[in-house]
Amino acid sequence: MYFFRRSALRPLSVAAATASMLALSGLATSAAAFDWKQFSGKEITVMMPEHPVTVGVRTLVDKFQDETGITVNLQTMAEDLYFDRMEVALRGQGDNSLTDVYFLPMDSTAYTQFSNGLVHSLQGFIDNPDMTAPDYDLADIPAGFLDSTKYQVDGNWEYHGIPASFETYILFYNKDIVDEYLDGKVPETMEELLAAAHTVKEKSDGRIAGAAMRGIRSDTLIDTITGIVNNSVGEASRDAPYNVWFDGDWEKPRLDDPAITRGLANYAELMKAGPVNIQAMDWPDASQLFQAGGAAFFIDASLFGPGFENADESPIAGKVGYSVIPVDNSTGNPYTAHWQWGYGIPANASNADAGWYFVQWMTNKANEPEIGKLHGGAPRLSTWENDGYSGAFNPDYVATVFAAMPNSQTSVVQRAGWSEFALRIVDVIQAIYGGETPEAAAAAGQEDFKALIAKN
Repeated sequence: MYFFRRSALRPLSVAAATASMLALSGLATSAAAFDWKQFSGKEITVMMPEHPVTVGVRTLVDKFQDETGITVNLQTMAEDLYFDRMEVALRGQGDNSLTDVYFLPMDSTAYTQFSNGLVHSLQGFIDNPDMTAPDYDLADIPAGFLDSTKYQVDGNWEYHGIPASFETYILFYNKDIVDEYLDGKVPETMEELLAAAHTVKEKSDGRIAGAAMRGIRSDTLIDTITGIVNNSVGEASRDAPYNVWFDGDWEKPRLDDPAITRGLANYAELMKAGPVNIQAMDWPDASQLFQAGGAAFFIDASLFGPGFENADESPIAGKVGYSVIPVDNSTGNPYTAHWQWGYGIPANASNADAGWYFVQWMTNKANEPEIGKLHGGAPRLSTWENDGYSGAFNPDYVATVFAAMPNSQTSVVQRAGWSEFALRIVDVIQAIYGGETPEAAAAAGQEDFKALIAKN
């Protein structure tokens, strides 16, 4: 069991408190000396899809303009239109440079943009004390989050995006169903979860699914799958560009690693405890089944949590339990994965410097909690200890996400054509679901990976 702890619970000695106050005083003085008006008079264009983060930006943009003197032209549009407009904007030249900041999908989309020279490195801004406020504290954002858009430039790793909103993969459970069919016992290990999911399905004669999962054949499942596999692998190298799927070299795929194979088998086993049509279910179907009270367990994006608690729309509001993915590794610690939206600056931005001011201001410790209250996926650890933010959500949800964050790793693999590899991982799970042994299915997937590497 993981508990959300506030640092204020530990009292300070008089000496420690005095030292702390002096340190904070010095920090405040230093922060006050930072020149937020350095780019006063400049105008930037910010392009975003309609999203809760965008709603938050709208509420703060006037304050940003007052404090910096930078005029913001905020352009927003529906998400499906946004992706097309984003790609056009990144390729504009000269007077056709269309935006200075954009909402960056911190996944293979960002890596493809970087590979095509379309994304501005942020490292020069971050490392420059004249460009980044001393209290910005980048270390407050988990390294696993920042690593999603950390790319090599001339042999050096550099950040190309700052997270704005994340979803990490956690376990949701229906308290009423757990009480009725499992005597109220919430699984603490993956082995217990698999058994519990099958028990619910069997005892209810299939009326209640043991688990709701994304089960379609699509590479878009890779984020959730990576979360479950990370939990089985535990502590291991996930360094870019290979992530967990390769052993430090493209010529060394790891699908037949016993821990990875077990993680894929766990996913397939949860599917077996699901409804008969699970292979036709994507995230809308799986989440709706769980929200309707039709499944005991659901492993998916944490951002479903606030919606499940909306009493005006959710039949299970107040009946949802939250947990990190039950442990399946020797460390005894939960591991998972995440997907993120972030802020990026195009390589063709007319005012990249003023754009960076916008990015850091909207993601600093003062403003992130205000925006985060609107979506429930604020990336900073300190935000989850902020009463104004955490008080907006179910306390068990807050505790669970906070516990998952430190060991949440990016699901991004920095390789062109990765979606084809991701689909092959999904095929391994489908084969196990269909009756193949995990070892045979993983071995076949391993050979397919080798063939794809040789082809590409």
